[in-house]
Amino acid sequence: MFVKIAENTQELENAYMIRKKVFVQEQKVPLEEEIDEYEEESAHFVLYDDQDQPIGAGRLRVIDNIGKVQRICVLSSGRKNGAGAMIMNAIEEYASKREVPQLKLDAQVHAIPFYSKLGYEIVSDEFMDAGIPHKTMTKTIL
Repeated sequence: MFVKIAENTQELENAYMIRKKVFVQEQKVPLEEEIDEYEEESAHFVLYDDQDQPIGAGRLRVIDNIGKVQRICVLSSGRKNGAGAMIMNAIEEYASKREVPQLKLDAQVHAIPFYSKLGYEIVSDEFMDAGIPHKTMTKTIL
């Protein structure tokens, strides 16, 4: 498995396809909320399996020198084997090289243990986003 930053239309479409399968089809997030106005200003990451098939995705936006990690997802067939951590590590490495000192994300409550293992800490009360409970988490990387 490897993570690649989307550099062309096909790689970006791979990221969108994964996100649509996980968030829109599985979690019933409306498509207009999933694909939003921040796509063009974000760096997109795609996780590929050993057959070069896309199985995971995520994106990073930098806002006021804080990295906003968003849309982390892995197809159900690729979960539980470190796939999500590979995406997060690639995002952290990318942000670190750009001297972004802190990352922030809105974690779905069921995913908090995953992000906690990666060193993220809860910094908010629970709130709803797209009908799903979340909490904001942060991690200092520099």
